[in-house]
Formats: sequence, C-alpha cells, structure tokens
Amino acid sequence: MSANISVVPITGKKKCKPFVLNVMVFAPEPGYKFEVLVEKSCTKKAETLWKLVFDLYKKKKTGNDFDQIVHVSYTQGDQVEAEGIRNTAIEGVNDEQSDKLVTRVHPRVKKLENAKDMTPEEIEKASVDIKKEMSAVTKSGVSLDL
Repeated sequence: MSANISVVPITGKKKCKPFVLNVMVFAPEPGYKFEVLVEKSCTKKAETLWKLVFDLYKKKKTGNDFDQIVHVSYTQGDQVEAEGIRNTAIEGVNDEQSDKLVTRVHPRVKKLENAKDMTPEEIEKASVDIKKEMSAVTKSGVSLDL
C-alpha cells in the first residue's frame, strides 16, 4: 500500500463552513474602485451555496476615503456557475474574468449610482443586464481543459 495517500471515511452529518474571501480590488477609472468577493454560504441542509459579490465605491470629494455606492450579490444559478465561483476562490480572478468585470460589469453597476433618479423599469433593466454579465464572469472561471 502506498504511503503517500490518506483515506478517511466521514460519517455523520454533512458540514458546510461559510466564508467570505476578497479576491480583487481594482480602480477602473479615476474616483472609483470596486472589490470582488467570493462568498460561500450554506443552506439549512448544509449544501454549499456560492456567491460572487461586486461592491462599487466612489471617492469622497475631500480626503482619500471612499463611500460604497452599489452592492451586487450574485448567487450561483447552476453547477457551472458554482464551479466558476469556487475556482475563483481557489485560483483568483483570471484574465477573462478581470476584463469582463472592468469592461462589462463596472459600467452597468455604475449606472445604478443614480438609482434614486431612475424609474423602476430602468432599475429592472439595469439589474437584468448586471445579472447577465455576472453570470458570464462566473462561467469564465470554469476551466475548459480537455
């Protein structure tokens, strides 16, 4: 028997350990920055639930501090997205994801900076666009190695 393997059967209840991991901080344009986080949460049945979070900040008029202006929490829609988010937690944001976050997600999220002046229909359209782009970011985290 090989000495470089350890097999330990687990019995009992399934366990899930939630966490939040900051995976990217980026300044896409002067006066703004965003953070990307991966959240692992758990259902009541201890099933893993993955989320990709995008928080947008705007620099205050004076000083070097930023105010958070928009929070987007995208929950996995299927197993492909779950794998992509999990991979992002393990490997970090890859080049394709980074490009999509900067060029596709950021401009759409920034539109919500003035949500108080938008109609419900405009907010809904912006939300649908953001959901589509966040889904694309999660799927870009899936390895296509054959």
